[in-house]
Amino acid sequence: MSALRRGPTAAIGTTAALVYVFFYLPVFVVVMFSFNEARTGGRWTGFTTHWYARLADNEQIKSATLNSILIAVVATAIAVVFGTMLSLALDRHVFRARRAVEQAVYLPVIAPEIVTGVSLLAFFSLVLGQLNDLLGRGTADALRLGRPTVVIAHVAFCTAFVALVVRASLRNLDPAVEEVAQDLGASKWTTFWRITLPSIAPGVLGGALLSFTLSLDNFVITFFVAGPGATTLPIEVFGQLRRTISPEVNAVSTLIFAASTLLLVGALAIQAGTSRRRLRQFRRGDPAERAKPLPDPQPISQTQREET
Repeated sequence: MSALRRGPTAAIGTTAALVYVFFYLPVFVVVMFSFNEARTGGRWTGFTTHWYARLADNEQIKSATLNSILIAVVATAIAVVFGTMLSLALDRHVFRARRAVEQAVYLPVIAPEIVTGVSLLAFFSLVLGQLNDLLGRGTADALRLGRPTVVIAHVAFCTAFVALVVRASLRNLDPAVEEVAQDLGASKWTTFWRITLPSIAPGVLGGALLSFTLSLDNFVITFFVAGPGATTLPIEVFGQLRRTISPEVNAVSTLIFAASTLLLVGALAIQAGTSRRRLRQFRRGDPAERAKPLPDPQPISQTQREET
């Protein structure tokens, strides 16, 4: 029996290893060639950090990278608020057109990005044209596509992803826990901050990281709604494809990958440390911590409710 069990386990492990190699081998190649002396080609000629020094003097890449990070941070902050609110509304309230709203949440996820980009371009062209006519602005000072339109576009599709992730966390939180808090005198606002938000914090954090990643590397939608001064790193890299890819692009990609990895590891470490600390305080009998929910509470079954 043990040999039969090891067979499927080994097959699953091998498949998982191949999948990870498929995903991370290109990243390893980018990191490796960011230290390659050769400017072009796929041949290793020697180790150097010259391209990182050159990166500090490349204003185009630096500007595009700063635009990408700024847009991703702002879009993520707004999308997390909107996505969390949308998840709570769909999961905790019953209202008309709820089913239609649930279906609309999936549209940015399943719709092709080319369709979303063209739709947003048509929308912004119509709105900006109407505003320019209303404000009496001419060609010289007309409102045009730029960073604000890119941020709005990113919020539009990032909110859907945040809502889906946060709603999955809400399904692990029994509404009875919130009802008990309100029965004990807590207001809805206090219940949200002391019970609901700490319980769904892993989902909110996961949605934020997913939103930041999607916004940072989005190309298709950004290409349609970006204007002068709103060039992001993916658009800048695409522009260089017409000529040749500079190793400085590999260098900035390596730095972004390293920063993203540190951010993810730090977030997981903070989350794990907070959960362990609160669990220790709860076991020691700290009244303040007993009033807070335990990490990752499990839903209460119907049988347990009847016994209680």
